[in-house]
Amino acid sequence: MHGLVPAPPANLLRDASLFLDFDGTLVEIAERPDAVRVDERLAGLLSLLFQKLDGRIALISGRPADEVRTLTGLTPLTIVGSHGMQFQWADGRRSMAPRPAALVDILQELRDLAARLPGVLVEDKPLGAALHFRQAPDAEATCIALAEGLATAHGLTLQFGKMMIEVRASGGDKGSAVRTLMAEPAFASGRPLFMGDDVTDEPGFTAAVALGGAGVLVGPERTTAARYRLPGVGEALRWLEAACKDIS
Repeated sequence: MHGLVPAPPANLLRDASLFLDFDGTLVEIAERPDAVRVDERLAGLLSLLFQKLDGRIALISGRPADEVRTLTGLTPLTIVGSHGMQFQWADGRRSMAPRPAALVDILQELRDLAARLPGVLVEDKPLGAALHFRQAPDAEATCIALAEGLATAHGLTLQFGKMMIEVRASGGDKGSAVRTLMAEPAFASGRPLFMGDDVTDEPGFTAAVALGGAGVLVGPERTTAARYRLPGVGEALRWLEAACKDIS
């Protein structure tokens, strides 16, 4: 969508199945992925949303699902990790795509690069390996070039994000996650609403719209498939809190 994207109305959450990105949507992006914390306000809000929406809420993150669950401390809650490749359902079911064998060699190459570039961080994920260059912005081109070469050489997917690049398993994204969730009876009765901030969230917006729902972009104006926008994390949390009150 081009041009001015309006703010979501408060009643958009009524009868919704709510899908939320994590970093940059519910919590501010930190210098390091392990520096993020979930405060009592957010934990309480997620619990309230679970109650108000009769369980029709899921977090969909590029992080590992176990990591998101540990950060939120919430059970039950459906969490999709690794860009739609790792499902932990509120009822205890779990599934994950196979870990690519090539990640052993890929991780070593990424670590060798990071050892030469101060500030570059390597993140070992269940289904991928990422380079974070937020603390070394001058290293962006070098990091992307290595990741592109490795993804091509091993037939894996290249995943761009905010100040990071990841080589990961192929076969899923946040759009496929939304479609999988909406095929479940627990979510099918709602209208999909996906909130996210990054280019990795665009497939989620597209899937939500295709299924009769909407996307909410969190962050600055840009070309997006989302129909609504909120300026940042603080505004996203305030909108969710107000929308909760609008649900009878």
